[in-house]
Amino acid sequence: MKYPKEYLDEIKSRLKVSNVVSKYIQLKKRGKEFIGLSPFKNEKTPSFTVNDEKGFFHCFSTSEHGNIFDFLMKTQNLKFGEAVKTLALQAGMRPYTFSKADEEREKAWKEYAGIYSDYINFFHNELLNNPDANKSLNYLKNRKLSLETIKNFKIGYVRKNLSLFGNLENKFGKKAVKECGIFYFDEKKNTYIDRFRDRVIFPINSISGSPIAIGGRIMEKNSFFAKYINSPETQFFKKGNNLYNIDKARILSNKLNQIFLVEGYMDVIGLNNNGISNCVANLGTALTEKQIKILNQFFDEIVICFDGDESGYKAAVRAAENSVRELQPEKQISFLFLPEDEDPDTFISKNGKEKFLKYYETNKILIHEFIFENLKKQSNNSPTSLAILEKKLRFLSNSIKDQYIKKYILDFFLGKISQLTPNLSKGKQFAIKHVAALSETKKIYNESISITKEQLQEFSILYLIINNFNFFKNNSNLLNDLSFITVDGKEVLSKLTKIINSNHEINLDMLPIEKSMLEKINKFASVKHISKNIQRDENKLEEIFYEMKKDLKNLFLDKQILELESRFSKDMDQSTLDEIIELKKLQNNN
Repeated sequence: MKYPKEYLDEIKSRLKVSNVVSKYIQLKKRGKEFIGLSPFKNEKTPSFTVNDEKGFFHCFSTSEHGNIFDFLMKTQNLKFGEAVKTLALQAGMRPYTFSKADEEREKAWKEYAGIYSDYINFFHNELLNNPDANKSLNYLKNRKLSLETIKNFKIGYVRKNLSLFGNLENKFGKKAVKECGIFYFDEKKNTYIDRFRDRVIFPINSISGSPIAIGGRIMEKNSFFAKYINSPETQFFKKGNNLYNIDKARILSNKLNQIFLVEGYMDVIGLNNNGISNCVANLGTALTEKQIKILNQFFDEIVICFDGDESGYKAAVRAAENSVRELQPEKQISFLFLPEDEDPDTFISKNGKEKFLKYYETNKILIHEFIFENLKKQSNNSPTSLAILEKKLRFLSNSIKDQYIKKYILDFFLGKISQLTPNLSKGKQFAIKHVAALSETKKIYNESISITKEQLQEFSILYLIINNFNFFKNNSNLLNDLSFITVDGKEVLSKLTKIINSNHEINLDMLPIEKSMLEKINKFASVKHISKNIQRDENKLEEIFYEMKKDLKNLFLDKQILELESRFSKDMDQSTLDEIIELKKLQNNN
């Protein structure tokens, strides 16, 4: 059986060719393309190119050419079905199994997309060609939208007294039309009512460009109706998993490094109308991890630009707290705050593209700087408020998934706190500095490139045990379920556990651990930056220890999942997939 075209298109839409290929070949950016050594023959001069914009690879030495499916088939010796399953897993999509349920879902999807496509096309034509829609067309023109922009976004207008329910029912069936979310049943009138009547409508497309939902703006001021509404969530549309204009914006990622994330449809459309097409909007909900992951897949910098009012600022705070955990090396999240009472649409309409971009370059603020400045505003420099500030900053730092980024964000926050409390830093210094100088931190980072995440986490746990030996001797039960991943780490932990469980006194200067290993622990343990404070508080020490154990367990689960995913890409065995699913559930619950 053939895979549905829509399913394959969705995979290709979610994965850049360069991201797929770079897992197997080292690539370098050259203009709009990437180059590397051919995987099909031995060569010293790169002849292999990847073009994300066109979605293909090409080898000039062997004339091999194709898309991401072809690449896996040709380089990894996979069959087409195996390549599809491997890439679907990488794209975060469920495997297509050709079961009856899959066939029924595919049929429902085609009906769903067909209903939205017919509905959007009809009312887009109404807006452009029906004199009864002139009020709406004039409204858009007064917002300085060009006809080209209106057509590009397929904006439409749904007249009050015109319903397509009957026409769509005849074509797709009543059940499909009911479930699409465009209409709702009015029990008093005993009829289906158009949810978007008397509204300008904005089609919402999936990442591959298929229509999946609609946003609508009311035309007449009315205290009973919301100004903006969206289609309700369905099996094919989840607000937190989608972004307005992502289908068009993602194509620009080969030319532009940043994406502007704004609040509303008109902000996206207004920016496009003035020459800035690399923009998307979230769909009336707080920014989600899923949305950040989608944008990170295509762009190196996410610029969050919400309205310049109090509600826009509060939305930015929520976005910062939700997205900081997704920070990655070589990726950046920034915030851009517009002047008071301005939004991206009004600002660019008044000032134009060049001034908007100049404003962005001179006024953007990195996410960790914004988080600190926002939380510092809530502090009055009293011991209590500073303690609350430090606790919040530690919590946000610990939520970051990438271990390297976590370390540097924590270092930044601790450095800022030390500036607020200069008297605390005048006392006796701990054996290892409380906050490393930034240059020293960078030096350590460069040295730590060869150190694995597992080693870094184990070094921190060992550092904590060694520097709080009496505490762990009195609370040896904390070590009962502690297991390490690396061979060296297991060896050191075993020695320390034996000493802790013995009745003998121990001289910490004579621990039976190799000097080189102790040096690594002291150098690379990120927990050393907070060790001094938690020594004074046994409850905090225990809390940090449990967090570190949990992080190490998650790293172990990550390793297991990666190994299983590698096996699954080769054997396509259902039991392997079941193991992956169970481990991911365990990871989410951890």
